[in-house]
Amino acid sequence: MFQPLTQTACILLFSLKILFPGESLYLPAHIVTDALFSYPGYTLQYNERFEQADWVAYELTKEEVYSTVAKRTDKFKSDPKIPTGSATDKDYQKSGYDRGHLAPAADMKFSVEAMNSCFLYSNMSPQNPSFNRGIWSSLESIVRSWAVENQAVFVVTGPVLNKKEYPSIGPNQVAVPEYFFKVILDYRDPIIKGIAFIIPNAKPNHSLIYYVCTINKVEEITGIDFFPRLPDSEEEYLESTSDPLQWPFTEFDRE
Repeated sequence: MFQPLTQTACILLFSLKILFPGESLYLPAHIVTDALFSYPGYTLQYNERFEQADWVAYELTKEEVYSTVAKRTDKFKSDPKIPTGSATDKDYQKSGYDRGHLAPAADMKFSVEAMNSCFLYSNMSPQNPSFNRGIWSSLESIVRSWAVENQAVFVVTGPVLNKKEYPSIGPNQVAVPEYFFKVILDYRDPIIKGIAFIIPNAKPNHSLIYYVCTINKVEEITGIDFFPRLPDSEEEYLESTSDPLQWPFTEFDRE
């Protein structure tokens, strides 16, 4: 039976971030390294065909959640790192869709550089306003609560892009996903655990807990291999189990 890691083992595995720069524990598997881009606060894999990220990944700590170093800027801009060019303002103008953050601005308040980077269009995906400002915003806030409660969590977020064609917006034909996923891993004592969500890009018909699933389910639907640097036995356990009772669904309250 799987046993929670000791504090020593957790510290050893967290040191992977130092031993292998750019290959942090929270990064999904990636084959096309040219599509991998790092920014202050997060890393993403860019999908040129659909003009948005396949996923963004980062660690969110309690200290970062409570930080007030940077204020939200709302300065959206194209990403100069993308060789073929990212989406632009024109793609979203009068589209009816929100510029939906994958790495949310409220998670990037710990650094001016991180706040500025999270407004790059490579970190945006077209989101239905009812989804973006409702259930998705609530989930982002709940994840901040989990980071506080567990001292830190790993977060991987992205659109589900498993079809050949999607409706698109703008001159760059930015694909409009039908679903979005969020995968969260708590890799600290006393109990390490994982949880995942797949939510339609629409006004929700159910409460958030309805959309809970295993990390394995997200892998099956997206083809993404999450947390491949975990020991195999732990990866198998964490990705095949998801117990909402271990995760209080309480939105973050600074007070």
